[in-house]
Amino acid sequence: MSHQLDMARVRREALRWLILLTLNNARPIGAFEGLVLSVAQSEYPDATALELRRELDYLDERKLVKLAKQPSGRWHAELTRYGIDVAEYTVDCAPGISRPTKYWAG
Repeated sequence: MSHQLDMARVRREALRWLILLTLNNARPIGAFEGLVLSVAQSEYPDATALELRRELDYLDERKLVKLAKQPSGRWHAELTRYGIDVAEYTVDCAPGISRPTKYWAG
């Protein structure tokens, strides 16, 4: 059972990093959740809209992402200044996001 929990945690944390990278590439306008989900599904074909929203909420609570939950039901997300810094490796990344170790110079 703990192996399944570990795999679920690994997936969540990797998905959070993928969301940050996707939104970093969508700067400065951000992206609607559908676009972010399509990127997530390229890595995790079984990723769901609910799973994506759960991780977007997590990143919003950590002040890495700014969410606009529109009356139509669509969510729009963009990185905060802090989220950009995490994506660009200019600040430390707290646990909960599986940002790869920076291996290049600069």
